[in-house]
Amino acid sequence: MQTVSCPSCGAEVHFRSHASVLAVCEYCHSTILKDADSVKDVGKMSAVLEDYSPIQIGTAGVYDGRHFTVVGRIQQRYSAGTWNEWYVLFDDTSTAWLGDSSGLYTMTRERATQDALPAFGELAPGKRYTICGEPYTAAEIRNAECIAGQGELPFKVGAGWRIQVADFRNYASFVTLDYTDGPHPVVYQGVAVTLAGLQCQLLRDDDTIAKSAGKYRGKLDALDCPSCGSGIKYIPGAAAQLVCPACHAQLDASGPEAQVLAIAKQVHDNVDITLELGASAKINNADFTVIGMMRRADDEGSEWNEYLLYGARAGFFWLVETDDGWSRSNVLPNWPTWPSMDADRCALDGTTYAKLYDYGSQVVYAAGAFNWKVTVGDSTRVYEFEQGQTKLAAEITEEEMTWSRSVPVAYDQMSAWFGAAFHGVAAGRNIKLSHTQTARIFIAIVLVLNAIPMFVSFSSTLLWSVLGCLALFLPAVFLDKNAKNSP
Repeated sequence: MQTVSCPSCGAEVHFRSHASVLAVCEYCHSTILKDADSVKDVGKMSAVLEDYSPIQIGTAGVYDGRHFTVVGRIQQRYSAGTWNEWYVLFDDTSTAWLGDSSGLYTMTRERATQDALPAFGELAPGKRYTICGEPYTAAEIRNAECIAGQGELPFKVGAGWRIQVADFRNYASFVTLDYTDGPHPVVYQGVAVTLAGLQCQLLRDDDTIAKSAGKYRGKLDALDCPSCGSGIKYIPGAAAQLVCPACHAQLDASGPEAQVLAIAKQVHDNVDITLELGASAKINNADFTVIGMMRRADDEGSEWNEYLLYGARAGFFWLVETDDGWSRSNVLPNWPTWPSMDADRCALDGTTYAKLYDYGSQVVYAAGAFNWKVTVGDSTRVYEFEQGQTKLAAEITEEEMTWSRSVPVAYDQMSAWFGAAFHGVAAGRNIKLSHTQTARIFIAIVLVLNAIPMFVSFSSTLLWSVLGCLALFLPAVFLDKNAKNSP
C-alpha cells in the first residue's frame, strides 16, 4: 500500500493497489491522479449520493476462494435511476468490479476475447449474442454518466464522464461490454452473486447509516411535493424516483432537494387501490412497506394493480392484484433459457415452462416511490410462461429486459400479512366480479336446482335449462365487451 498526502488539504490518501491511478480524498473530495513519481490534484469529485447500499469502502469478503476488499466506487446515473460499481482488490493483487443495482449484485473481471462483438447501436434487449464463446441475452443497453466517485480507481474519471455499456445474461453468468472508449468494447465477465454468498463483512448497519445520513435505512421519510405541496412518503436512498399521489408530478429525490422532472399529463381516474401507500406487513419475519403502486393495462384493455414492497434487510418485491386474485413476484437474478422470442417454451433450474401468451402493457397510473423512473405511458412487451401454479415473465422495453417469477398468494395469507390494512375478501371487501363471472355463478345455481328434475325427466327439462343458461350468459358477454371497449 502506498500513502500520499492530498495536494489540496494534506490528508493521507491510500493507494492499496499498484494498478490504481486515481483516488478521491475522503475529506475534501479532491481527485488525486498518481503517476510514476508524483501526485496532483485534478479537481473536485462530487460526493456520492446516500443510496443506502450496505457496501462501503473496506467491506471484505470471499469470492472464488480468494479474499477481497472493496477499495473504490463509481456511482453512475442513467435514464431510469442510478447504480454503483465497486472496485474490488483481491489478496493476490488482482482486481474486479462488484456491480450493485437495486439489491442485485454481480462480480465481473476484465477478459480478452477474439469474438467479433456487435456495435453498440446494433444491440437490442432480448436478442442473443455469442460472447466469449457462450450464448448471452442482452439485458440492458445504457447511456449513462458518472455522477460521483469514492476511494481509489484504476483509471481517470470525473463527474460528468459519459459511458456506454451493455449487460448480458446467461442463467447466472453475466457479461458487460463497455463501449466508452470506442467501437471495440472492453469485456467484463462474471456471475450474479449475493452478499451472503460472498461472506461479506464490515457491511454498513443501520447505526452507521444513521450517523452518516441522519436517517435509518428503511425508515419512511416525507417531503413536500415541489409541484403541489402535498406530502409524499418515501424511503431515502432506497427509492428516490417519486410520483406524487396528489398531482402525479414525476420527481427525483436522489439529491439534497427534490426536483420536478415532469408534470403529469395523464391521470387515470377512479383507480381502485386495495393496499394504501405506507401499509406495512410482516412477511417471513421481515418488515415490509408498500412504497409504490402502479396500474397497468394490456392490449385488450384488461387492467391490474402492482404494488412495490420494500424491506430494509430483504429488498424489493411486487404484489400483483388481478381479477383472479393475488400473486407475489420477484425479479430473477438467474435467467431462464429461452432460445428466442418466438420460442413457446423456456427452462429454469431443470423445469420447463410453457408459453401462455404475450402482450403489450402500458402504465396508466402510478403513485409513490420506485427504485427506477416510472412514467404514465411507459410501454412494455410481456411474455408469460407457466408450470403448475408458478409463472415466469419476460418484460422487454427499448432499453432493458427483465425476468421475474410469481406464485399465487391466498386472500387469508394477505390478511395475515397486512391485517386491517388489507381490504380484500379476508377483510370484508367485496370482489368486483365481471358480468360473465356473475352469470357463471347463476348458471351453476340453475343447474344445481334443476339437477333432480333433469334426472327424472331429462328430455323435457334439458332444452329449457340450456335456453335459461344462454339467456344468462350471452347478455353478460355482450355487457363485458361493451365495458372493455368503452373509454
